[in-house]
Amino acid sequence: MGNYVSDLFGSLVFNDSIMKERLPKETYKAMMKATQEGRRLDSSVANVVANAMKDWAIEKGATHFTHWFQPMTGITAEKHDSFISPIDGGRVIMEFSGKELVKGESDASSFPSGGLRSTFEARGYTAWDPTSYAFIKDRTLYIPTAFCSYTGEALDKKTPLLRSMEAINKQTMRVLKLFGNEDVTAVRTTVGPEQEYFLIDRELYNRRKDLIYTGRTLFGAKPPKGQELDDHYFGTLKPRVAAFMAELDEELWKLGVLVKTEHNEAAPAQHELAPIFTTTNISTDHNQLTMDLMQKIAKKHGMVCLLHEKPFAGVSGSGKHNNWSISTNTGVNLFEPGETPYENAQFLLFLVAVIKAVDDYQDLLRISVASAGNDHRLGASEAPPAVVSMFLGDELNEILESIESDTAYTAKEHVQMKIGVHVLPRFPKDTTDRNRTSPFAFTGNKFEFRMLGSADSIACANIMLNTAVAESLRQFADELEGADDFNTSLHNLIKRTIKAHKRILFNGNGYDDAWIAEAEKRGLLNLKTTPDCLPYYVHEKNLELFKTHKIYTETEVRSRCEIMLANYSMIINIEGLTMVDMVKKDILPAVSAYLKTLAETGLAKKNFCPGIDLSYEETLVSKLSSLCGKVFAQVADLEEKLQKATDVPKGTNLAFYYKDVVLPVMSELRANVDEMETMTDAKYWPYPSYGELLFGVN
Repeated sequence: MGNYVSDLFGSLVFNDSIMKERLPKETYKAMMKATQEGRRLDSSVANVVANAMKDWAIEKGATHFTHWFQPMTGITAEKHDSFISPIDGGRVIMEFSGKELVKGESDASSFPSGGLRSTFEARGYTAWDPTSYAFIKDRTLYIPTAFCSYTGEALDKKTPLLRSMEAINKQTMRVLKLFGNEDVTAVRTTVGPEQEYFLIDRELYNRRKDLIYTGRTLFGAKPPKGQELDDHYFGTLKPRVAAFMAELDEELWKLGVLVKTEHNEAAPAQHELAPIFTTTNISTDHNQLTMDLMQKIAKKHGMVCLLHEKPFAGVSGSGKHNNWSISTNTGVNLFEPGETPYENAQFLLFLVAVIKAVDDYQDLLRISVASAGNDHRLGASEAPPAVVSMFLGDELNEILESIESDTAYTAKEHVQMKIGVHVLPRFPKDTTDRNRTSPFAFTGNKFEFRMLGSADSIACANIMLNTAVAESLRQFADELEGADDFNTSLHNLIKRTIKAHKRILFNGNGYDDAWIAEAEKRGLLNLKTTPDCLPYYVHEKNLELFKTHKIYTETEVRSRCEIMLANYSMIINIEGLTMVDMVKKDILPAVSAYLKTLAETGLAKKNFCPGIDLSYEETLVSKLSSLCGKVFAQVADLEEKLQKATDVPKGTNLAFYYKDVVLPVMSELRANVDEMETMTDAKYWPYPSYGELLFGVN
């Protein structure tokens, strides 16, 4: 089995070993140099690479190629072209040029642009990302690319991600040089995203309009059993789930995805997949592939994979934990405490750089995970609160406090080390427990950002994180490069940064209401919903950050804000319309039919058995009739409010209208419908119950 997996892994990827084998030595060197240094490939080199890539792909059964990109829809996009080219005699040959490899043209008219281009300006261009390997899927050669407009604005998530990686590389290199790291020529951020998801029976899914149209259940009474017993968490895999996971592993391994761990999560029907970390842009591509394959493979096994952040009320929702770190090309993790005073001083500087970044740009981190779906999850008992804070563990916290107060701190090993005259402890490695309630936790040699929703692209969170930390490092490098006494300046900088930004540090229970009150006293932002946080996107300090590091132009920022606001409003509108459809066409008719049966049964009992107790029928008819009346009025109210939304100005005003006006009506309607479900004969209820959905996979 070991050899089988080794042979399987990366077998459909045009990776480094394949290039080394198939490219001429000089072409391979040029390719590696361009990849490592971010340079553009010469056209002659691109032609040789393209020809080798085409021959390899055809040998693997590919007939088409596509420039695979990540538009601002949150999913991936692709346009397939065949390799065929006509020749004399009505025949064809298989061709693929360097020009086709490096650049493509796509109709961009239907992709969200947030006003970056007019509808009639339809052209969009794809540009190959050679740092992310091409691969074969469904007999097609997939070429990972960036996507931009005719005038050069980024229309995707990949372009700004690559820009942010370059920004943090540039500023980190400045800092590393100050510590004498002359052997380091580049750094890369790395990510390992843990992916949570639900698997439900496909036949049951097909009978739920809400799941089909919105990805989540808009109605559903709580079943007798949920996740109270914790018997699903890490439990034995059910046969269909195990078969799904086995096939998913194989398909992901073929594509070079470092999938490592799978298990049952806390809620019934919920599961998790975790990969080994890799370079951020590659990890982003891999996570998109993972979500795509999860959905396709689930269908083959008679199931549906739900990636919505809160598909079921009353049980845990699904997130995506973004395990982020910075590593040098020499293999050093910069968040790994070292063995020498200089190594530990370097670690401390990078640690406080992140603390400063998270505090200064907590709004951007919150924005990076904002969506209508994730609003249902953040602040619930299974997810971090909407308030951004950092967990470091007691020992690191005490170390920072000792530096701030200039008092000696003796670590658990009772060893102290010095930088100049300043006492610093040796850092015990990974002595912290994990804090599941913290949005942003240090976990030994990386930071775990836990606010991402299950369906999110990880690009957005990592763009914000890379850029914010790059800004901290830029400021640090500016100060330290001009210092007369490096050690003293370093100590003072670390001490000052701790004091200025310690408000963001919190090691306690993030679920506790007392923490939310305390956070607000500290001046931390509590941006509970997507409309609450999106206006911060265009604040001057954030526009300046993106401009300084060349991540976004102001136009690109405003376009993304507009797209997110529009997407939020459209999602809630679709959910509202779906509720109206379900209630009017299915739920009210079903309950009315049941009421008729109850009334006829009561009447028959009264006629044939005078004086018999009719409290069951009379009570149920009375309660259900009353609820039907309420639901009928509420659905009419919801229809009216949805119609009035068309008169509200688009953008922020419309998003707040849906949050403040439409969502409360939807919530009240759901409560009454769910109560009706508990009283209605299961034979009459038109949809599969929560119990069936959550426990329907065997």
